[in-house]
Amino acid sequence: MASANNKKNEIVFLPLGGVGEIGMNLGLYGYGPEDDRTWLIVDCGVSFAGPDLPGIDVILPDIKFLEDEVDNIVGMVITHAHEDHYGGILHLWPFLKVPVYATAFTAGLLAAKAESEPGAEEVPVTIVKQGERHKIGPFDVEFVAMAHSIPEPCALAIRTPAGLVLHTGDWKVDPTPGVGLPIDLDRLAGIGREGVMALVCDSTNAVRDGISPSERDVAVELKKVIAGAKQRVAVTTFASNVARIRAVAEAAAANGRDVVIVGRSMHRVIAVASELGYMDGLPQFHDEEAFGYLPRNKTVLLCTGSQGESRAALARIAAGDHRNVALSRDDTVIFSSRTIPGNEKAVAEVLNNLADNDIKIVTDKDALVHVSGHPRRGELEQLYKVLNPKVVLPVHGEPLHLATHAAFARELGVPEVVRGKNGDIIRLNEGRAAVIDEAPSGILVKDGSVLDDPEVTGVKERRKLSFAGAAIVSLVVNRAGDLLSDPDIALLGLPDTDDDGEPMEDIVIKAIVGAVTSIPKARRKDKDLVGEAARRAARSEILDVWGKKTLCKVMVTQL
Repeated sequence: MASANNKKNEIVFLPLGGVGEIGMNLGLYGYGPEDDRTWLIVDCGVSFAGPDLPGIDVILPDIKFLEDEVDNIVGMVITHAHEDHYGGILHLWPFLKVPVYATAFTAGLLAAKAESEPGAEEVPVTIVKQGERHKIGPFDVEFVAMAHSIPEPCALAIRTPAGLVLHTGDWKVDPTPGVGLPIDLDRLAGIGREGVMALVCDSTNAVRDGISPSERDVAVELKKVIAGAKQRVAVTTFASNVARIRAVAEAAAANGRDVVIVGRSMHRVIAVASELGYMDGLPQFHDEEAFGYLPRNKTVLLCTGSQGESRAALARIAAGDHRNVALSRDDTVIFSSRTIPGNEKAVAEVLNNLADNDIKIVTDKDALVHVSGHPRRGELEQLYKVLNPKVVLPVHGEPLHLATHAAFARELGVPEVVRGKNGDIIRLNEGRAAVIDEAPSGILVKDGSVLDDPEVTGVKERRKLSFAGAAIVSLVVNRAGDLLSDPDIALLGLPDTDDDGEPMEDIVIKAIVGAVTSIPKARRKDKDLVGEAARRAARSEILDVWGKKTLCKVMVTQL
């Protein structure tokens, strides 16, 4: 427990993303008195837009609070290189320009990503190794080796005079992770003996009992499935899962097959992993141009597109419109992945396209071809036993995950369990842990080259357009307010006629002319009043005829 002298120097955690949701992780640790805190950023991730945000590329945490506190931020530490933990750096770092700390693999992927994004600023990164400690302002940060579905994941043991906090990042208990170091349970036990005041912990699989299988188990199963395949095999997985890529390559080699890489992000990850030695000892990978001359029963395709992304390799292959690669009857596609919530429809479309062509499909329901990178309850219990935290804060999960994790922590005897949400300032000091304040929070969206609040980008109107179309009206009036010609009108996304066959355009024009001519002459000189009357008339008439509230815009030209 912190001494009485340090009670004013509290340590707080402020999530701006990643609590109450899966994705967009960005957390802040603050140390010091309430009116003079020093901040350390942990992770800077994105999430991906659904149909409620049409046209949006990615969603990022709103960093207004960070911009206001930028002079008090000592650094940004990245736990690992998944998009939901590091994907926002290129977008948000230019507003902050704080020191960034990451492992070599994360730094390599960030540099490769910057090369593929025109205009992206180069982000200088201090390379850290798993197991190292670095002094970052008042924070003594130890990078503890964990296991996850990507190389070099780290937990952070954050030491301050107010106490030690263990931030897990994403993790699981896996003694045989395929590439890189296994989870360092011995070091975690040593940190536990030192005394863990607070544990800020991944909640993704807190609803699941037991212990997750190992990446080694998946590697064994992939060899079996590929051995039983009659013709070509295509494997789709998350491009960042280097252990899985290596397992596919080893399984192919064991069955006398060559591996063809299809998808830019897969090439990018393999290039970085190769530079760091994670692909040593494997046969050479082939580009997709080799597909045409390799024997059908001696080929394994390694594809992007496990989430049904329309522009990714597998979706185009399944639809039959990939320029170099095609699959046919008796080929096999292995989904070495899980479907992220929200992507079910897109994945189903790919599965249906494959099934239509009599292609065999293997998912994790059929064989152990995928394991999660997050801890189930059995693994959470192992971590709790070695750390013995006094305070627990569940993060990285939707409300059900957080609530289940919190209840489980209480079952395991943790004295203080705090539930928070994005924007909460949460005191982590033992004996006084609680939500104590609130900071500005929300989302920003990347819309083409624009990064801003979603309503500023026009997505609200775009959403209306997707449901009820638009009516664009142009009126030409004289200075007395009289119409000089019939209104020009463009109806976008509306029915051509009503139920009786009358053209919708004629119906709307009649309503507009009637509304404008009904305005008293003296008031008709006000062109803004004329425009609003026309807008209301058009919208009301469309609602009466069609039953939907169309977006209406009216332009009035006065001659």
